[in-house]
Amino acid sequence: MAKKLSFKPLGDRVVVRPADSGGEKKLASGIIIPETVNKEKLLTGEVVAVGPGRRTDEGKRLPVEVAVGATVFFKKPWDEPITVAGVEYYVLGGSEIILVED
Repeated sequence: MAKKLSFKPLGDRVVVRPADSGGEKKLASGIIIPETVNKEKLLTGEVVAVGPGRRTDEGKRLPVEVAVGATVFFKKPWDEPITVAGVEYYVLGGSEIILVED
């Protein structure tokens, strides 16, 4: 279990600790395919922090649809992950999460 984060995302942002992606793949023929070749691959991760939700024009909050501890699937963002105490995290908008595991 990772230690509690000392920061909280704003709005509809979600902090996700990505699962180990496995890096490069080696085919049976011996050809090595680097991780960077397939950027459209879905990544998985665990939600570690959730913002309070997006404000509407009327001032109401729309809550984020995922909760801390959920396993989510998302496309690799263009932004680099942030590193805290040697652990990488992605900060994603709620709309960037594609699937939530039941």
